[in-house]
Amino acid sequence: MRAMVDIPKEITETTHHHRVAVVWSVLSAEIERFACGTGARMRIVDVGGGSGGFAVPLAELGHEVTVVEPSANALASLRQRAADAGVTDRLTAVQADADELPDVVEPGTADLVLCHSVLEMIDEPEAALDALADACAQGGAVSVLVANRIAAVFGKALTGNFSTALDLLVDVDGILDGKDTMKRRFETATLTALIGASGLVTEQVHGVGVVGDLISASIAGAEAGSGEELREFELATASRIPFRDMAAQIHLLARKPIR
Repeated sequence: MRAMVDIPKEITETTHHHRVAVVWSVLSAEIERFACGTGARMRIVDVGGGSGGFAVPLAELGHEVTVVEPSANALASLRQRAADAGVTDRLTAVQADADELPDVVEPGTADLVLCHSVLEMIDEPEAALDALADACAQGGAVSVLVANRIAAVFGKALTGNFSTALDLLVDVDGILDGKDTMKRRFETATLTALIGASGLVTEQVHGVGVVGDLISASIAGAEAGSGEELREFELATASRIPFRDMAAQIHLLARKPIR
């Protein structure tokens, strides 16, 4: 898989990094599908968008982006980043939690909704997914990125922490009781089931970080061009089973049916 839309040169280093290359490739294809040769701009909502790692580049592409983020510090960084990029007129920052989305975004108005690294941190992911689906326009898409339980087990085992790996394996949520910063980790089957329960239809599933998080930075950059080669490897394996289901994160693109 390769990006279908050119990313602005000034943000190439961020968007083409192996950790986000797969997600950007999927989003780029969705942008192209939406525009369909017309150049139409999207209304995008980024839930838990932080300091704008995705929101600012999307605004630079000309889209109208609303970031819904609970952290005041992250929003301050977002506003500064947007000002530096010259996109303050296309980016709206709202301080709110994911479950408050219905109060800050008009239902059925977003062409694309992002929810990256959020569901594993909140108390009620089911309610959050319902809110994402409600904000999405009919025919629009929802991009979800979550931590992968299988990768966590595998990563601990590879470092010799077999007891910890077993704990992650047997816990229903894939966490370490009292020792984890996350509330849960997902597997592809559990995530797609939650997505389906919200009324969305899963269209694509990709793995993010198949090997990138398992190798040291020195290995990744040992030779000239190896960073690019790692990115290409991640793109090539992202949708292939079993590689997809072993990645550090699971990325899913779902669509709201047109009724």
